[in-house]
Amino acid sequence: MNPKFENSFKEQGFTKPTLIQEQVYEPLKEGKSVLGLAPTGSGKTLAYLLPLLERVDKAQGVQLVIVAPSQELAAQITEVARQWAKLLDLTVLSLIGGANVKRQIEKLKKAPEVVIGTPGRMLELAENKKLKLHNVKTFVFDEADDLLTEQTLVACRSLLNHAPGIVQLAFFSATKSDIFDQLHQWFGTEVEVFDVRAEDQTQGEVEHFLVETPVRKRIDTLRKLSNLEKFSALVFFKKVTEIENAADKLKYLGVKVAVLEGQQRQVEREKALRQLRKGEISLLLTTDVAARGLDIVGLPAVINYDLPKDRNTYIHRVGRTGRMGASGIVINLGNDHDLRNFRQLVQSENYELHFGTVYRGALLRVEEIPDEVKESRLSKSKTESAQRRKKKTVSPVVVEKKKHKKRKRDRLNKGKRHKKENQ
Repeated sequence: MNPKFENSFKEQGFTKPTLIQEQVYEPLKEGKSVLGLAPTGSGKTLAYLLPLLERVDKAQGVQLVIVAPSQELAAQITEVARQWAKLLDLTVLSLIGGANVKRQIEKLKKAPEVVIGTPGRMLELAENKKLKLHNVKTFVFDEADDLLTEQTLVACRSLLNHAPGIVQLAFFSATKSDIFDQLHQWFGTEVEVFDVRAEDQTQGEVEHFLVETPVRKRIDTLRKLSNLEKFSALVFFKKVTEIENAADKLKYLGVKVAVLEGQQRQVEREKALRQLRKGEISLLLTTDVAARGLDIVGLPAVINYDLPKDRNTYIHRVGRTGRMGASGIVINLGNDHDLRNFRQLVQSENYELHFGTVYRGALLRVEEIPDEVKESRLSKSKTESAQRRKKKTVSPVVVEKKKHKKRKRDRLNKGKRHKKENQ
């Protein structure tokens, strides 16, 4: 490791590199293309940043390009990269959608050595010949399992067309994707695979709770959780429309809450993340896309308001807490049917799942609650269920229709009467 990096590494409290950092350092520094698979929170950003920054030459234009699937992740990587690039007197520029493109073009004229951004904005600038990639040595695709799908895969490959024919490629992810077996087909290069997911020990102790909650009571459950001592959490939803509705209800109940979603301006997103990091809010409502790869130091909890659709999504969500040795909790909300299906979904990951509930200002396992309290709650639940069933089975009120008398028409004399009237 560069002596300047080594000194800063120790000053920041790191005692030794993580497993993924250790294994990919030399191959990346030597210019080899790699695929790095490591758990969330295991230091993948520094794993590729430090060796690749050592390959960059000052004042030679853009040489290192880092592509991220979301604006938040790109901004986060930029913040970290600037700290380390400064030690080598290198310039880092963020190129993300949602930011002022004219300002980005002006900064590109100063020839930064490292650019970090989202594929759409970088491709737009490259096609307009504002982002010049003829000196690029390395492309990094962070959160590659999410990035190399559908339209973003097309954008990434198009972006590579503006670079030299032979460049170093680095792919990093916390989960395996089918496309990783086809990298040679899509990118025309062989990659060396470093998979440390089974051996890595960087994640702290994370407790996984199942809290049985019908949909109509989930907002109230969030309110109770927000009142726990020193509690804050990322709350995951499936749809943005549901986020806005939940945020309005929680604010009405006095809960300090903010929203993080893709349609916001960059300034609003940065403010929401800053509020969570500083403890100014207790709940940050978001989606999988907006929160992918975020590193929020010491985040106590993750709440799944809507349960994830697949195993990989759950891995990425829970990876926001318990990072780099810290402890954390994951709270999964759902009815009995939802939770039963969810347990089958993640059973291959060997998570220890506990049924939990909020009791006397604390989140406890169900077995820790006194028996008399359990019986009281069960009785109340049965009463409520019976009342709901009664409402559904009440027979509708039948309104009898008035019977009208049938009047016989005088058909026999009808013709005679008309004749008489005409005369």
